[in-house]
Order: sequence, then C-alpha cells, then structure tokens
Amino acid sequence: MRERQGVISERLRLNGRVLAAELALEFGVSEDTVRRDLREMAAAGLCERVYGGALPVSPAHGSLTQRVSFAADRKQALARAAAKQIAAGSCVFFDAGSTNLAIANALPAELELTAATNAPAIAAVLIDKPAVNVILIGGMVDRQTGGALGAKALRDMEQISPDLCILGACGIDLEAGITTFGFEDAEFKRFAASRSKRVLAAVTSEKFGTAAPHSVLPVAHCECLVVEHDADPAILAGYRERGCRTVIAEKTN
Repeated sequence: MRERQGVISERLRLNGRVLAAELALEFGVSEDTVRRDLREMAAAGLCERVYGGALPVSPAHGSLTQRVSFAADRKQALARAAAKQIAAGSCVFFDAGSTNLAIANALPAELELTAATNAPAIAAVLIDKPAVNVILIGGMVDRQTGGALGAKALRDMEQISPDLCILGACGIDLEAGITTFGFEDAEFKRFAASRSKRVLAAVTSEKFGTAAPHSVLPVAHCECLVVEHDADPAILAGYRERGCRTVIAEKTN
C-alpha cells in the first residue's frame, strides 16, 4: 500500500492528475483499492479527491498575512492586468484574497468605482482611492481567508448586484473548477458570484491543476481568467474552450 501511494504521489507531482481506473490497471488491483489509497492520502493532506481520481493539493495555504508575501511581484503583475478589466463607473465586488488585495492596490487613483468587499484589508486600501465608494460586507472575519463569512455577510451581499465579481481561487482545474479550503468561504464565494453579472479570477500558475476541498463554481462560469505571462498555452486553450476569456499579464522584471 505504501509503495502504491508513493507512486501515486510521484505521478501527482509529475502529471498533476491521476485517474483511479488507470492506476488500477497499472497496479493490477481493483478501483476500490485505488480509491481507498486516494481517500487515505487525501485524509493525510497528500492529494485532493475529485471525480474519477485525484489532484495535487492547492498550494494556497496560510493566513492572508502569510500569503501576501508569497510571489508578491507575480501577483502585482496579475493585478495590473486585472485592473485594466474594470470599467469606470461600475460596481465591483472584491473577494478576500492576497491577489485581490494586490488588484485593489493597482487601481488607478482616478478610476471612479463602487467597490464592495468582505475583506477589511482590501477595504482599507480602497478607502484611500478618492474616486472609489466603498461598501464593507460585515460579519465575523475569518482569520484564514481575511474576509467576513457567515449569515451576516450573506445578507449584506444579497443587497448588492455587482457588474463584476473578482473571485479568489485556492485551486483551479478544468474538471474540478474553482475550489477553496473553507466550507463557509465556498458558500459565500458561490453566492457573490451568483449575484454578479461577470466573474473574473486572477490566478498564479502553481494553482492550475490543483484543488481544495470545497467547490465554488465551474470554470465555464468564470468569464475572465487573468494568468501569468508564462502560463502553458495548451492549458489555457482548454479554459478558452469552456468559455473563459484569458488575459495574460506582463512578465515581471
């Protein structure tokens, strides 16, 4: 069993996805045996179960404060590209997240906007933008996500119909969709996206082909995907086939 799981871990590292049926044929065991291996590995935090197999676990662990310092220059490049997708005079919801915090920072000072967010850190940045009117979604702030979640946040969000939802993503995959680590976070993200006319996600390259435990929405529901300059063209083609418009950020210095 340990030998099989070692091989599975290596396949996940190299290929980004494993299928239970293929592993069963390779190992000469039943699919139930492979699924049991994957369940045990998922319980140990070594993979994330998805339909038919498993994906690597999303690297987006840690608190918002910890995530802000990770790949900061790459997130700033994504932020500059994402900020260009925001129309003057529109209403935009900024979901909690370190990349979305960078997008808030990247907004031009003269851009007129109504911005809503459930993240106090993002609200603090937006309030310094003189042309931005800020709506803060209330409730208990989750330390991991840095955003307000729960019943109060959902009630507040119900009063808003954004033109654009800038959604945070812990993992993204063609089959698993956009995923996140927290159950309540997934619930809030789904609701915010459903209240919005369009959804945009800015995603660092290491999140592609990974998953977190809770599903948010299929990639087909994400109208715009902002990616890094070196994102794999073959991977992006799959997202475009699902209806995602891809915007490629400039290379960082």
